[in-house]
Amino acid sequence: MTDYDIYGTSSHTASELVRLASSCLGLAFTERESYYRGIYHRADSPDGEIEIQPNPIPGDYSEDDLYVAEHPTVQVLLLTTTPALNPALREQLVAVEGLVHLKHESW
Repeated sequence: MTDYDIYGTSSHTASELVRLASSCLGLAFTERESYYRGIYHRADSPDGEIEIQPNPIPGDYSEDDLYVAEHPTVQVLLLTTTPALNPALREQLVAVEGLVHLKHESW
């Protein structure tokens, strides 16, 4: 089974959240670019992967779409994918000021 969590913030830019998450988790993020998602940052760990990206993503006709449309006020997202539920990771992330857990899915 794989667990997928979404966290969000309107208090930090993507760059600020990368610095905070790097410090909190002891991980190094690399910047990547995607046609669909725009610029995002990714860190891999033995526990899974963590990605940080803006909620507004490139859309059609030069208009942005929202990656997580049900949270339009959230400006930056932190996405985690882990092989199993990871309560310790969740505790570390919600300890970051301004970062809120938005959604959990398992498949």
